[in-house]
Amino acid sequence: MNLAHRHLCASAFWTSTVKTRVLPWVLDGVDLGFDVLEVGPGYGAATEWLCSRAGHLTCVEIDPALARRLASRLAAPNLTVLCEDATRMSMGDSTCDGAVSLTMLHHLPSPALQDRLLAEIARVLRPGGVFVGFDALSGVGFRLLHVFDTMVVIDPSTFPRRLATAGFTDITVDTRARGFRFRARRASHGHGCPVPQNGASCEYI
Repeated sequence: MNLAHRHLCASAFWTSTVKTRVLPWVLDGVDLGFDVLEVGPGYGAATEWLCSRAGHLTCVEIDPALARRLASRLAAPNLTVLCEDATRMSMGDSTCDGAVSLTMLHHLPSPALQDRLLAEIARVLRPGGVFVGFDALSGVGFRLLHVFDTMVVIDPSTFPRRLATAGFTDITVDTRARGFRFRARRASHGHGCPVPQNGASCEYI
């Protein structure tokens, strides 16, 4: 992320926005279960809130500095922070009840990697496990925030097909002014394409 983007994501304003506007909309009526996965927590705007409500929360963050920062700031007994590539997670098959992705999918540098991540999340979810999230729609402010930064915006109209291909069912996508939320469940039979488990990882607890 560029400096402006990092400043925003680390700000109290963004944390408040996530807690008061994004999470209530994304998780309205959703039960994530006991074992919850947060993909790409970044500076952890949602992590403390999720950790206080999950039996156990696993965060997968690719940036070592952000992973260390998160593990140090939120040293909760029910939190595990994994520093690794979420498209090749070290977690076993069918180990999570629910998964959350908040404003991180557009940070992946290609649609192919986005689809790989979706399939990987389906792999680690138990059959029937719920996957929910939020991502932004393209706009002038959003594009300015991502100058010299990765920005591969998701098209909400094609996202249900991509989720279904990855192994999800019961898919809904709802849009509003600046973003969209999605909800899906891992299909009871099958879970997308296998992903090689050869990525290096490190764990912070």
